[in-house]
Amino acid sequence: MTQQKTKSPSTPHLPSQGNRDFRNRTKRDRNPPDAQRTISRGAPQLQVGSASAQPCLILKAGREKFLLRRHPWIFSGAIERVDGAPVSGDTLPVRDAAGNFLAWAAYNPDSQITARVWSWRENEVIDAEFFRNKISNALAARSGFNLARDNNGMRLIHAESDGLPGLIIDQYGDVLVLQIGSAGAERWRDIIADILQELCKPICIYERSDSDSRALEGLELRNSVLRGTLPDNVEVIENGLHFNVDVAAGQKTGFYLDQRDNRALTETLARDKEVLNCFCYTGGFSLYALRGGAKSVLSIDASADALRIAAENLTRNSLDASRAEWQEADVFQALRTLRDQGRKFDLIILDPPKFAPTAAFAEKAARGYKDINLLGFKLLRPGGLLCTYSCSGGISEDLFQKIIAGAALDAGVDAQIVHHLHASADHPVLLSFPEGAYLKGLVLRVAG
Repeated sequence: MTQQKTKSPSTPHLPSQGNRDFRNRTKRDRNPPDAQRTISRGAPQLQVGSASAQPCLILKAGREKFLLRRHPWIFSGAIERVDGAPVSGDTLPVRDAAGNFLAWAAYNPDSQITARVWSWRENEVIDAEFFRNKISNALAARSGFNLARDNNGMRLIHAESDGLPGLIIDQYGDVLVLQIGSAGAERWRDIIADILQELCKPICIYERSDSDSRALEGLELRNSVLRGTLPDNVEVIENGLHFNVDVAAGQKTGFYLDQRDNRALTETLARDKEVLNCFCYTGGFSLYALRGGAKSVLSIDASADALRIAAENLTRNSLDASRAEWQEADVFQALRTLRDQGRKFDLIILDPPKFAPTAAFAEKAARGYKDINLLGFKLLRPGGLLCTYSCSGGISEDLFQKIIAGAALDAGVDAQIVHHLHASADHPVLLSFPEGAYLKGLVLRVAG
């Protein structure tokens, strides 16, 4: 699932790179009056009280309801004032307009999400022991999934859903990849690395804190070894298949662990089928389809580096190369070309990059999802299967299904939903944080 690198007249949109426009910084007044000072550091304009007061976030009247429902984000518009003189990354108590305690949260004046909750317990101490307990609990939960029997890769920490906002930890064998996306997790970065070293004993902890969302948090980008030494080759074993992982330059943290179960499902669907895998990245779905007995697999991606690794993965797993074709191309253009050539397939996989990081990009993203799925439907033989995905947090599951329904209507086909798909079990979703359910997918059968 690799981003398209070059613009094309045929491509109606490209994956968003994040909204940086509102990040025009203004110099902070070093000596503002205590009463009703305003922090002016980009979009959030936060009224603050006396600098000598105990640091605290006070919410506007009636704006505590989402916290009472245990949603971990506090947006700038919900805040009445900031007491004290906290700086980015500080842990502050959050109180309602009447002064009642609500939560402990990490503060970031540079973000529209001005605070992210660490704990709902007033007697909680946010220290190294707090993080050790949270990480230990997350590791224990993963051990219950029994994934290690056939896999040496999994997501160990899934941010808010594991009670650690802004923190992602992925495991690839003896290598851990750490990704930080919030000021609070940034403050505890070294402590977290020490705990991971103690509990997991990796040979390397590599930091991939280089996502576009860091700019929205006012954080600098990082991409380097944090602990240990990075091996020349990092490999993940998944259900018996071996994949090379480029943790330094690959997409996300190097591999899409969230699609593990969906790749395994693809293997069961692929026998004797002509398969088209779009945005194939390093060949995950392609290799599963080949092992599942696909007649042929055409895999398309814009990245030559990803395709090179995909071909290496094919060889690494001793799969039949004569049934595999790799094509470097803009997927939107490639789909149109295949349509114009009259090509047809029995199974099509559409796993595009993130088109809508937030709901603000949903309308633009919807056009892109409809475009590729419309083309996908047109390329399917009667009775064929379309496996289509969205990893965009700004596109809800309901909206995604409506977009696909519109694509089927425009393509003039009747399609049935065979499976609703989501991320693997090591990517849990907190019930009070539906935003954690970013990955959604459908397997659809076109009527014969």
